[in-house]
Amino acid sequence: MPRRNSEGTLPCPPVQEGGEGSGTRPGSGIRAVLWDFGGVITESPFDAFRRYEDDHGLPAGFLRRLNATDPDGNAWAALERGEIDLATFTRRFEAEAVTAGGRVDAMGVVSLLRGRVRPEMVEAVRRCHRRLKTGLLTNNFVTGDGAAAHAEVLPYFDVVVESARIGFRKPDPRFYAIACEQLDTEPSEAVFLDDLGINLKPARALGMRTIKVVDPGAALGELEAVVGFPLH
Repeated sequence: MPRRNSEGTLPCPPVQEGGEGSGTRPGSGIRAVLWDFGGVITESPFDAFRRYEDDHGLPAGFLRRLNATDPDGNAWAALERGEIDLATFTRRFEAEAVTAGGRVDAMGVVSLLRGRVRPEMVEAVRRCHRRLKTGLLTNNFVTGDGAAAHAEVLPYFDVVVESARIGFRKPDPRFYAIACEQLDTEPSEAVFLDDLGINLKPARALGMRTIKVVDPGAALGELEAVVGFPLH
């Protein structure tokens, strides 16, 4: 994840009035672009999950199924809501893996989330920030590593909403409502990009336009059609 503050979480800067990111493209109806981080701004961690499974003799899809089991009460969910520390997470996550029929190194799995930044996405965020409001909506947790390698994209977001800071996570509808409130934007005036359909569904129910990021180039083409200006 991007650079963190002294508390180990991302800052939530206020929306800049009258500067870049505060504008509205006349006639578009869209005033804000909201972005997921992992799998959108960075490469998908699921590719790394597959490599880990291959390297450790685990069934294909084991890690995703593990995180989808009791999705609101498992160790992963509790860590993303900031309810447990890494030591507790490690014990619980590794125990859940054993129950599911496998063995994992919890911190080794956490390290798989440090995906490479997609330069074309960073450029798209930058261009959106020049004309519209921008927000980063991320399920995350405190790892203490700082992850400063992703800091180049942070200045292009007017607000950052992160699960470890607010105590709940996507796909909770409150997550999206907070982003719109901080951006002083109605859901119908926002478009949201995420790589998981489960996270897009509640945003769409609130009235947002949504784009599922499978192929980054195709997703940016969809976004260009929505906002009406070039992003490449």
